[in-house]
Amino acid sequence: MRRRSGVKFQAIWTGGSRQLKGDPVFGPWVSKIGLIRVPEISSEPFFYLARTIIYQQLAGPAARTIHERFIEALRGEVTPKRVTQASDDTIRNAGLSANKLTALRDLTNKVSSGEVCIHDLDKQTDEEVTRRLTLVRGIGPWTAHMYMMFQLHRPDIWPVGDLGVRSGFAKVHGLDSAPSQKLLERLGDLYRPWRSAAAFYCWRALEHELS
Repeated sequence: MRRRSGVKFQAIWTGGSRQLKGDPVFGPWVSKIGLIRVPEISSEPFFYLARTIIYQQLAGPAARTIHERFIEALRGEVTPKRVTQASDDTIRNAGLSANKLTALRDLTNKVSSGEVCIHDLDKQTDEEVTRRLTLVRGIGPWTAHMYMMFQLHRPDIWPVGDLGVRSGFAKVHGLDSAPSQKLLERLGDLYRPWRSAAAFYCWRALEHELS
């Protein structure tokens, strides 16, 4: 664990890093990039999912600004009750688009009604987590995968629909083009039970070059 700019980081999937370091293809990239470290963020499922909706299709700085305004608009309490109480204008004024407001309302309504149960997602299978979350408008398999990887820290998630993973896989393996989702699904079998770690190194490989 380390500290940078006031943010604590934690190492995750260390077993995956060790396994991939011994892989003839991934090994040099693991040595270059190092351990997998992510911000140590403790948050309730609703808070995280609302944040994910806000961050979709936005660059980091812009997403952070809107998210901070959203939290401020809710007076620091991002809960289904507080979102229900807030007017559409209050939420829109934080910078959310009409589509994201609709998705946030749908998440709030379905969580409040019990249609989508999120308090015990950590105890559910990958398939059940995906099934539940994708009942919400604006949340697809990619968002479910990111939730399982970076909120639940599950080690064997393989987000083949992510262009960064596909492009990074091609770079790591020296391919001329990114593999299709169907092909990447099969190619990922080699890296079980640490496909989350493999995906992480695919992302980071796009930011690095081997010397």
